Amino acid sequence: MSEFVTRRSVLAGAGAGAALTTLPISMVTLAFGGEREDFTFTYISDAHIQQIKGASFVRNWDQGLKRAVAEANLVKPESDFVIFGGDLAQLGKREELDHGAEMLSKLKGRLHAVMGEHDYYFDLGDYWSKLYGPHYYSFDHKGVHFIVLNSILTSEQWTFHRWPTAEQRMLEMAGLDNPNGSPFMVGDKQRKWLANDLAKVDKKTPLVVFSHSPLQKIYKGWNFWTDDAEDVQALLQPFDSVNVIYGHVHQIQYNQIGNISFNSVMATAWPWPYPQSYVQAESHLPVLTIPMNRADPFFERDATGWQLIDIGSGRVTARYQLWDNDQRTVAFDHKAGHPVDIAYQEPTRRRLPQTHY
Repeated sequence: MSEFVTRRSVLAGAGAGAALTTLPISMVTLAFGGEREDFTFTYISDAHIQQIKGASFVRNWDQGLKRAVAEANLVKPESDFVIFGGDLAQLGKREELDHGAEMLSKLKGRLHAVMGEHDYYFDLGDYWSKLYGPHYYSFDHKGVHFIVLNSILTSEQWTFHRWPTAEQRMLEMAGLDNPNGSPFMVGDKQRKWLANDLAKVDKKTPLVVFSHSPLQKIYKGWNFWTDDAEDVQALLQPFDSVNVIYGHVHQIQYNQIGNISFNSVMATAWPWPYPQSYVQAESHLPVLTIPMNRADPFFERDATGWQLIDIGSGRVTARYQLWDNDQRTVAFDHKAGHPVDIAYQEPTRRRLPQTHY
């Protein structure tokens, strides 16, 4: 596979509006230097469409998704398909899912959807499945094996036996820093399915895995966490090239665990601060490659933006175009063996996490 991919073919003809967009459209280019056919796909995530009453919805979240869809449709050449990365709804209601699905229906090309916890815990994904099909699945496209996982499951006791109503269960899982929440997981049944799916795939085939929560353990207090992450990683490690792309965290993260490269995508709804900046809770974070600090977590669109993700040589290069911050490029460094923030990796150039709230 090729060592480097330029943006020119993706952005040509897209127009100034697409080039200057401030919403998280992740245009992903997979380039294989003649071994396989190059192609692109677009990634949009975390819309959190929220009903106020009747036909009234929170306008900001509506406008974020509408603009992302409109600008995704401007990409030239057209993407082969679109991924929606989860949390289409805020409280999992049919009205929210229908409203979000209507906006997504305007996308050109085929849509593949990932389940988010806000889509699931009201009716355990029943209505979401009627819109988008199975909760987890895989597909092949031009020599790449794609896997979509439902990473936001939890224990049967928590799910089925703890709450008096479905509405209460949804509210408990939706709350940040909620002691009544529960860690996410992929679960035994789905891991067995994954093992069987991977058994049919050659180890040299590039893998791209989509999950909603990170398939790693970052910060349990906010459920930036998957309890059985190590078990899932063990199934992926034998492959030569593995990239996990996830939403959920509403911020820029990147990491390397063994042979697996991790990259988050941003939200169309709002940004989260980094856990280190949250003074109301202790933060016991693992050692990560350096995440990107934002200028101001209170600014509504700060660290929402669009990103172009190239996958060359089996590794991700993410170029972030941000609303109120410097542009960033996060690329895999073959000498270091992990992704690096090209402009801000040096300690003297990093911004400390904010602690003003």
